[in-house]
Order: sequence, then structure tokens, then C-alpha cells
Amino acid sequence: MSSAEAVARTQTRPLQIALTLTWLALLAFFFAQVEIQIEGSAGWGANLPTWRVEEHWLLDIFWGGRAMTGYHAWVFPFVALFFHLPLFFMGTWTPRLQCRVIGCIMLFWIVEDFLWFILNPAYGLQRFSPQHIPWHKNWIGMAPTDYWMFLVIGSLLLWFSWREKK
Repeated sequence: MSSAEAVARTQTRPLQIALTLTWLALLAFFFAQVEIQIEGSAGWGANLPTWRVEEHWLLDIFWGGRAMTGYHAWVFPFVALFFHLPLFFMGTWTPRLQCRVIGCIMLFWIVEDFLWFILNPAYGLQRFSPQHIPWHKNWIGMAPTDYWMFLVIGSLLLWFSWREKK
């Protein structure tokens, strides 16, 4: 890569990052609206006609203590596959691109989940608390532990995926 190409790439990187995060938020907004229509006021698929595993030691480790439902067993891989679609369009894969995809998935779920509460007429910001959201069992401060963990890990993955090669 020539020095002119390197400069051009460095100048477009902030725009690329901003557009990616904006698109991620837009996807989260639309998916939150879909889930609000599907779940209504009964979060985490409580009233959906699907199977549920309420208690299992693996749920505590990998699922934050939440139930595993048939709905979530299909929707989580669907979203992961959807975020990988650009790699298949481009016909390329690198560890950096994989980090970007995983980082985007993690941030998507935080934004989508938060928007589900904010936009849901049964909740809103005033009911975003452990007292009103029993399926988020662990909180740090004003947000579920998952939000903080995904924010840190997802941000680090995105940082790594966009950092300059030396």
C-alpha cells in the first residue's frame, strides 16, 4: 500500500467506524421493535409457545442465569449468521474481520436489549431496574452485568479490528 493510500485509509477510518456503529444501532432499533411485537410486555419469551429450560448450571455460566428458550436458541444464531453475511459477500475472512463481527454482535445485543425496554410501552426508562426485570439477574449499578461485560469485550474487539497494523 502506498503512503497516499495509507493516508486516505486513515482519513476514512473514523467515517467507516461511525457508519458501522450507526448501522448497528439502526439494526438494533428494528430488531427491538420486532421483539416488542413478538413478546409484548412478557420479556425473555415468557409467554411464547416455545420450550424453556429454566434451571441448569450451564445457564448460570453462559446465559447469565436466564432461561434458555426455543425462541432464543434460534434467534441468537440467526443474528450471528446475519452479521457474518458481509464476509461471505466479500469472500474473505481474517481474524480482524472476525473480531469486528463478534464485537458488533456484542454491541448489537446491548443496544437491542436496552431499546427493547426503552421503546416497550410496558417498560420505558422508569422501569429499567432489577425490580422490574427479573430475567436480568445480575446488575452492576444501573445496568445488567451483561451490558458492561459485552461493552468492554465488544469495544476491545472492535478496537483490535480497526487498529493500524504496524
